[in-house]
Order: sequence, then C-alpha cells, then structure tokens
Amino acid sequence: MITNQRSAPYGRSPQLTHHGYNQLKFNQPKPVVAEDTLKSAEVQIERKAFVFTLKENPRGRFLRITEDVGGRRDTIIVPSTGLIEFQKLIEEMVKASEAIPEKTA
Repeated sequence: MITNQRSAPYGRSPQLTHHGYNQLKFNQPKPVVAEDTLKSAEVQIERKAFVFTLKENPRGRFLRITEDVGGRRDTIIVPSTGLIEFQKLIEEMVKASEAIPEKTA
C-alpha cells in the first residue's frame, strides 16, 4: 500500500482529539506478549555487561542483546531471520579491528 501519510515516531499511531488535532498516545502501555527464553548467556567486557538472550514469542524467535553499564540498560532486538547476516557483520568488524592499527595519541 502506498500512502502519502507519514508514520508517527516509533510506530505509534496518532490519535485525533476532540479539538481535531493529532495527538500521540504515549501514555498507553504496550500489551504484554508472552516470551519464552530458549538460551541466555552473559559476558563482562571492561565495565560493561552484555546479556544475550534467545527468545521466542508468537511472532517468532529473536535475539535480545542488553548492555548494562552502571545500572543503565540499552537493548537491541535482532530477529532470528537476520542472525546469520548479523554474525557475518560482527566477524567482519573483528577482522577489521585486528587488521587496522590503533591510533596512538
């Protein structure tokens, strides 16, 4: 479907208010989706802890990567359909990191 309407940020739909203005519904909680944990592993690198969790829900399997630095957490989700491509890219970055000399200050 082709449309000229722009999507709201972060996949949220605009809501028409009684004044006729578009207002985003940011206060609405997301519905809970049941997830099963298939495998989980953690690695500590310097001050950062990374948790890799392979999960599954009704939409499919995915890898959740959570970075914890001093209590602040950031997470990315990689659908299982992209894990091989993600792995190849990580391998390329490791090779590049080993091949490119570090800059000295």
